[in-house]
Amino acid sequence: MIRRKETTPVFTPGNEPYLGLESVLWFDRIICWSLESNQKVASWTREKSSSLSPLQRAACQIIPQGISIALSIRELIRQGYLFSALILMRPLIERAATISYLDNHPEFVSLWEKGWHYHKRPKLATMMASMAGGVPDNEAQNIVNSHNSMVHGDPISCYQNLVALPDGELGYASGKILNNPELCSAIAMECQCYMVVLSGRMSKIFPDVKLNLPPQDFH
Repeated sequence: MIRRKETTPVFTPGNEPYLGLESVLWFDRIICWSLESNQKVASWTREKSSSLSPLQRAACQIIPQGISIALSIRELIRQGYLFSALILMRPLIERAATISYLDNHPEFVSLWEKGWHYHKRPKLATMMASMAGGVPDNEAQNIVNSHNSMVHGDPISCYQNLVALPDGELGYASGKILNNPELCSAIAMECQCYMVVLSGRMSKIFPDVKLNLPPQDFH
């Protein structure tokens, strides 16, 4: 186990280690748009609470959870805890895939309302095919396997917190990872994808709410 002394215990938006990465900038933009849109949806649903459809009631729970997880990932990026940010990606994927699947298969909403029990609900890889553009089965399963390894501590997960030490050797980081912009960008870009899915479903499931367009040229 390796512990590295940090010169800055808490980073702010003005001095965070990955400030200036384009991937992080776009991540910030989709977060701002999602929060603004969710606020409008929340106000609308409070007014229409007695007439919401079962799918809309499910979305009122699932989508805000996803946004909250994304905000947590963003803060972990700001503080340099990239390994922990990766671990949170798995529950974010789950929310994006679940609401997409329920939107495409509303007959499953009653199963979700009854607890979404593990042996009865569709597999995550299956639900991912319902996301915008669809995800091929083999690719979806590879994504799921990769993130499962992070959550369960499989040996392959160790490569994500492997860092170069001052003496040239390699070690496993137990704290912040401050010099891996490639990993940071990979996390920010993947998170953006699932945020776009959540935002798109929010717009589709609540068509009566007038939402602004997402950031121009979003990618």
